[in-house]
Amino acid sequence: MPNLYFRYKPPARYKERVRMNNTHLAIQFFLQIAVILLFCRIVGAIAGRMGQPQVVAEMIAGVLLGPSLFGLFWPETQNWLFPWDKTQTLRDTQSYLFPASQLGLALYMFVVGMEFRMDIIQKKLKSSIAVSLAGMLVPFVLGAALGWIFFHHTELFPKRTSLFEAMLFLGASMCITAFPMLARIIHFKKLTGTTMGTVAIGAGALDDAMAWCLLAVVLASFDNNWSHAIVNIAGGAGYVFVTLGLIRPALARLQKFLLRDGSLTEAGLVVLLALMALGAWITDRIGLHAVFGAFVMGAAIPRGIVVRDLIARVQPLTVALLLPLFFTYSGLNTKIGLLNTGFLWMMCAAVLFAAVVGKGVACWWAARATGISNREAMGIGVLMNARGLMELIIINVGLQRGIISEGLFATLVIMAVVTTLMASPIFERLVGSAHQRIPEPEEAPSTPPFPGGFLEGTNSRPL
Repeated sequence: MPNLYFRYKPPARYKERVRMNNTHLAIQFFLQIAVILLFCRIVGAIAGRMGQPQVVAEMIAGVLLGPSLFGLFWPETQNWLFPWDKTQTLRDTQSYLFPASQLGLALYMFVVGMEFRMDIIQKKLKSSIAVSLAGMLVPFVLGAALGWIFFHHTELFPKRTSLFEAMLFLGASMCITAFPMLARIIHFKKLTGTTMGTVAIGAGALDDAMAWCLLAVVLASFDNNWSHAIVNIAGGAGYVFVTLGLIRPALARLQKFLLRDGSLTEAGLVVLLALMALGAWITDRIGLHAVFGAFVMGAAIPRGIVVRDLIARVQPLTVALLLPLFFTYSGLNTKIGLLNTGFLWMMCAAVLFAAVVGKGVACWWAARATGISNREAMGIGVLMNARGLMELIIINVGLQRGIISEGLFATLVIMAVVTTLMASPIFERLVGSAHQRIPEPEEAPSTPPFPGGFLEGTNSRPL
């Protein structure tokens, strides 16, 4: 097999340049923010003409700013703008871009948690569970099979990774759904409160919870410490119980201390953001990702004025400023040039095919089996097939821990981007624009729609 790795050897002057102090890092960060935000908006304007949400454009923009395009044609400029030391022995872009990107993810999932409505999901709980199970099992089996092939016939897994870990990790990567991105697409398509939107949201949440449990098992095996998996899963369950069983009712009783003159106070904002950060810290410490803790804490925030004001203050800055930093960080880790043979591109095509067929067809079949119409079942299959943000998170963890190689990371990034890009055009092709409807009185939410959230707008048939 050909060597899958290449090393960029920067000139001596570049080595000197990346030895930065705090002032230099701050100055570089400001320039990077300006470039990232403007470039994401340019790509977003182009993608918007093709019916793609801004968040999808930011995924693409992140890859384009990395070594796959920018670094391919202008390597010295790219290395000057985004100084990058893989060994992390020098203080460079990773020193601040990674923590800033994690803050963006946590805040974004905090907002998604506040917008999450179990009352809607419970109306289609049977279908959500069936779609979730089908959307997990079939792509997981296909992914595990590909993991076996890659382990034996390629160098896409490092030598330290065992066959069990390779199969389990790739299976988990294939069956995950981009739950936060799914929420944005459902809002973009005005599917909130419909059968398609409800079932997809419920199934996506269940899928991602299971995928994180699988990742906990992989990490436990990789560290040769199975007690970690027990701590991960039991700790996660305990965190959910404490947050939703104790913190949520406590916050509901203390709402009057968070509000003044009918709006959220500055002190209330600080307390709730501190709870979000604490939740993210706890789940990171027990081996789950920070986004899980932030999402669950968001679900515990009292609905009504508190959620309305909190989202209005947090969401704009998170979506406009912090979330693009995560996509850029992932893009700087993506080296599509590592797929430098026809065989590796064939393996990439196999991953994409298994991901699309395994997830889309399985979810369509499960939705049909639970009595959902064919048109809406196809829409659910298409929506569930988008992997986007959560796929990038799980493969970033795999790359940082050394479970996968940079070549496999690039393959999975391509799969994440392509499956997410496919969602909107295929949805329009198979499902089309459903007729507008007015919610029945019993369907109306108990609180006003949240500004900018995925609770706004409905179409398709009633639940």
